[in-house]
Amino acid sequence: MSWITLLISSLMTMLPASLLAAPQTYALQADRSEVGFVYSLSGGQNRGSMPVQAADISIDFDQFSNSRADVTVDVTRARAGVIFATEALKADSVLNAVAHPTIRFQSTAIRANDPRNLSDGGQIDGMLTIRGVTRPVTLNVAVFRQQGTAEDDLSQLSFRISGAVRRSEFGATGYADLVDDVINLDIAARVALAQ
Repeated sequence: MSWITLLISSLMTMLPASLLAAPQTYALQADRSEVGFVYSLSGGQNRGSMPVQAADISIDFDQFSNSRADVTVDVTRARAGVIFATEALKADSVLNAVAHPTIRFQSTAIRANDPRNLSDGGQIDGMLTIRGVTRPVTLNVAVFRQQGTAEDDLSQLSFRISGAVRRSEFGATGYADLVDDVINLDIAARVALAQ
């Protein structure tokens, strides 16, 4: 059992019942959050990112399945690591940033691997909308107390989310001869308890 597992498990038992009794609303720390993605361009691995524009996040520490997330990403500010790849990413044949300036994910179910220990991770099922096409996806998630906060403080949390999507399923088929279909997601999101 890792030290993070022990820490989160201890936190869950020390929190007052009133805090654990209902979903808590968290506000996105946008400047500390991004959707990272890894793609293969001509056989080489490249990393890009998109800023999170908005997020509506509610966490029920008593029953994690009552938690929800609705996240919007800004496609117009996407970066693909190199200038020509960034322009290609926003082109009509890929993300079509002019017509579809955002990507949206809305959770439909959230499951913790161990309901008493969120740092052990879980899965988020949801509907992902890219280029106006909406499809179901399942992502892996872990929740951590932010570094530097007190042991009993869950007012600031960090999420690490990973998964993969096939861009062709959303009609983002441009440059298929250069860029692989599978895009791997590496998302870092930081939130603070809403006032």
